[in-house]
Amino acid sequence: MIFLIFFCSLITFILAAIVMFIASLISKKTIIDREKSSPFECGFDPNGSARIPFSLRFFLIAVIFLIFDVEITLLLPLVSVFDFSDIFFYSSTGVLFLMILLFGLYFEWYSGALEWSS
Repeated sequence: MIFLIFFCSLITFILAAIVMFIASLISKKTIIDREKSSPFECGFDPNGSARIPFSLRFFLIAVIFLIFDVEITLLLPLVSVFDFSDIFFYSSTGVLFLMILLFGLYFEWYSGALEWSS
């Protein structure tokens, strides 16, 4: 029994290694095309660098907005559960969830992540 499991595992590992090796051989680019690696601006050569630095503050604000938006959608089903559960369970779940949200917001505010200019 153990020999059969070992043999099947070995065959699976060998087949996976062969498939990965063949895939890496097939996917190699032999010719690096200058046109494909350059940015496209309506057929003209770009005026400047197409890779401008990205604002990390903007990204952080966007992620915080996304988190709060998703958590609000998690709060909405509590209204439909209100008829099927008692008021204590409903209110304690909602209050706990909102406290976690407010604690996260306070932590972001305290750490200075919400300051746009620093």
